Amino acid sequence: MKAIVQRVSRASVSVDGEIVSSIGQGICVFIGIARNDQASDLEYIIRKLLNVRVFENPTTTAKKWDLSVKDAGGEILCVSQFTLHSVLKGNKLEFRNAKSGDESKS
Repeated sequence: MKAIVQRVSRASVSVDGEIVSSIGQGICVFIGIARNDQASDLEYIIRKLLNVRVFENPTTTAKKWDLSVKDAGGEILCVSQFTLHSVLKGNKLEFRNAKSGDESKS
């Protein structure tokens, strides 16, 4: 499982010009699920996402990034990104390491 995490003041996902999901302050996470990923991998990444410290604590200047999304009362927007498991073969991308859409949903 691979995840790219970006701290955001707001974020949204649009499909055919229509917003299907949006958040305020929080993190936007692009997640790629590999063929061999297990439920335990998902549990691990969820724990990490909830606890990664990427927000400033306004009450202290000692540490720049001191609060997690949970501590900051932020939101999480997850976006499926199977291309994170792509492999270059010549000039083409192959996705043999990524789980199929149906498998990823279960």
